[in-house]
Amino acid sequence: MGLKDIHNVYFIGIGGIGMSALARYFKFIEKNVAGYDKTETPLTQELVSMGIAVHYKDDVSAINDIYKHSESTLIVYTPAVPDDHSEYQFFMANGFEVKKRSEVLGIITKDTFCFAVAGTHGKTTTSSILAHLLNETGTSFTAFLGGISEDFNSNFLFKGSAYSVVEADEFDRSFLRLYPDVACVTSMDADHLDIYGSNEELTKSFNDFVGQLKPGGKLFVRNGLPLKGTTYGIDDDSDYCIRNLRIEHGTYIFDLGTPETVLTGVKFNKPGRHNLLNGLVAFAMAIEAGSQPYRLVEALETFKGVQRRFSYKIRADKFIFIDDYAHHPTEINAVFQAISEMHPNKKVLAVFQPHLFSRTKDFAKEFAKSLEKFDGILLLEIYPAREKPLPGITSSWLLDMIENENKKLIEKGMIIQEVKAQSPDILVTMGAGDIGLEVPRIKKEFEYAN
Repeated sequence: MGLKDIHNVYFIGIGGIGMSALARYFKFIEKNVAGYDKTETPLTQELVSMGIAVHYKDDVSAINDIYKHSESTLIVYTPAVPDDHSEYQFFMANGFEVKKRSEVLGIITKDTFCFAVAGTHGKTTTSSILAHLLNETGTSFTAFLGGISEDFNSNFLFKGSAYSVVEADEFDRSFLRLYPDVACVTSMDADHLDIYGSNEELTKSFNDFVGQLKPGGKLFVRNGLPLKGTTYGIDDDSDYCIRNLRIEHGTYIFDLGTPETVLTGVKFNKPGRHNLLNGLVAFAMAIEAGSQPYRLVEALETFKGVQRRFSYKIRADKFIFIDDYAHHPTEINAVFQAISEMHPNKKVLAVFQPHLFSRTKDFAKEFAKSLEKFDGILLLEIYPAREKPLPGITSSWLLDMIENENKKLIEKGMIIQEVKAQSPDILVTMGAGDIGLEVPRIKKEFEYAN
């Protein structure tokens, strides 16, 4: 089924960040769009406000009849949906075209010049920076983002169709559905071992992804990764390199070396060395779209960020509240580095919600080492997402491994009273589960008290 044959698109799991971007796209190109999700969220409410019908009960009878014509309806589902989901089973049993989100993304982007951002960390921020750079330089492009860009207040952006910007997600080997013209790999840390079984299999999958570059395509690789490509890094021999880095009034200032020139006095406002690297590779990729380096330098300085990626919710003299999506030890380390560099000698309290029983089991020691660096740790129960509990794998078990006397296992409803009791200089909430839904309540409680 080609795009021109599709009149109706039904999403199973429409509230996911990647799924909702596709839903926005199909609505934008004037298809009929509807979907199911198990939970109502601000994101699904926004889809409804756009005229997209969403229901929250797994019930075939709740689906409008126009989506029950197999010859004109595309069904898009997320791998997080269980096989026994009745709506999924209905469409499978009745001959519908049923595709994963990644397959649909591949179909949409195959006739464009495709930029694909891969890596176990940094995909959303890097692709959002790239979209911002292309937008600021007047480039024709469409972007599908894995987070809500603070520059566009959306996870979908249509500014033309010459180029496309997508995240190449390694989960479930989804990125093997893409055939990019330009790609980058930001990181290859062990993750999703419930899918891959071993880090060696994950590495093999990244190599397979690189092999899917179109003929004449270009690969950007963070220096030190076991892949061949144009390298980028900080204070090293990379093809694209940040040097002479300093901080002035909370802003990074540096020189940016490219294969052709050195640009001096470049400014970037998002804290953390990881974000500097994300900005650097986005800059390098935007060069491939023909953007002028000096215009990209101007655009880098104005990048606002992505929701839940080192997002300052409160930034007062006596109290700072930061929210981040960090759900892997490497990401927690990156958050700690950014806070320590931008706000040295401050008392930092971390609230962390582990994501997935399998990930908690696979990286328990690493999580403990990452979390114990903070002055205090408030640990929430594990967010299961698509998983069933594993025997013995609990937040209490993880808490026992953390070598820090100021640690506590709490319920989400206790966060505010615990923060008040500990009175930190900086509060940081981290996790990929539903902890983000607590952020507005926390912000409201503390923003007028400081």
